[in-house]
Amino acid sequence: MDLLRSALNSAESWLDWLPAPVVGLIVIALAVTIALALHLWARRLTRRLLSGRYPFALTITTRLRGVTRLAIVVIALIIVLPVAPIPQDLRFVLARVLIMAIIGLIGWAAIVTLNIAADLYLLRFQIDTADNLLARKHNTQVRVLLRATDAMIALFTIGAALMTFEAVRQYGVSLFASAGVAGIVAGLAARPVLSNLMAGVQLAMTQPIRLDDAVVVEGEWGTIEEITSTYVVVRIWDLRRLIVPLSYFIEKPFQNWTRESSALLGSAMFYVDYRAPVGVIREKLKDICQNSKGWNGENVALQVTDAKQNTIELRALMSANSAGQAFSLRCEVREKMIDFLQREHPEALPTSRQISLDGDTREQEAAKPEQARRAARGS
Repeated sequence: MDLLRSALNSAESWLDWLPAPVVGLIVIALAVTIALALHLWARRLTRRLLSGRYPFALTITTRLRGVTRLAIVVIALIIVLPVAPIPQDLRFVLARVLIMAIIGLIGWAAIVTLNIAADLYLLRFQIDTADNLLARKHNTQVRVLLRATDAMIALFTIGAALMTFEAVRQYGVSLFASAGVAGIVAGLAARPVLSNLMAGVQLAMTQPIRLDDAVVVEGEWGTIEEITSTYVVVRIWDLRRLIVPLSYFIEKPFQNWTRESSALLGSAMFYVDYRAPVGVIREKLKDICQNSKGWNGENVALQVTDAKQNTIELRALMSANSAGQAFSLRCEVREKMIDFLQREHPEALPTSRQISLDGDTREQEAAKPEQARRAARGS
């Protein structure tokens, strides 16, 4: 550090023909440029050393590049400001900016460190596997709590930076010392933000939803794609996105199809004639499921769930490992079962039966013209 300061003093002596404020700004700009050049050189050296053998460590250093860049610039300013020939007023302003930069650097470093730690923890839980219930549980908890923590750290960092100003500090002290009216007004204004923040913490603890859960919200079926600190993104089956506040999943009812397990039972309804061979249809259903890639091999059944005036109602049940596979399996069973009934058992298709009870009336109506002719001849 002493060597650097002596070099800066030498640079000042070379530029002593310029006004002192200009020399000070040139020295500060030169120090920042040297710091950024050193940071760039260190990054390239680190990439060269870690890219072959330690790719994960390289990823961590890449994510820290913004924090380290700001840190080295702050260090350069701390070294330069005491020796730079700048006016006292400008020095005071730069010192205030430097203090705010240090506070922001601490908050930023805390947020990045927490995100890296969360990613390291979640490496053990892969969500793109077949049985991902435990992975979705941990991913949801960590992501929601991480976003809430990031928001709180950012809020405290901004507050600490603003408290470095005397006017803001006095206003904050007077606000806390005053009556509770201002606090009530601020609480009412911040109610949506605070309710969503608390709902996010409650959601992370109780987990009514998790990432990649299949849900029905507002009459729309979809999967939980993203959970932020204030809202949830539901990817609907037709690729639309439904944005729902976090508090919705705490205050209102909704359907969660994969709360305990990703496996689901799918159903397909058939309405057939009373002459339909139910046993044959049951065997055909088993055959269709056994030859389908969507069936998980656990449950398949055919039940007569109702008997109406003209048809009987059959419900086919089959299991699948996910909501998407269950939907595809239901469509496949409907298509193949209808084709089977049309080809091999057409008598099982619904038939409309009508019994005419007005035969005598028709005979009487047909006899009226003959009676009329006889009456005319007799007259």
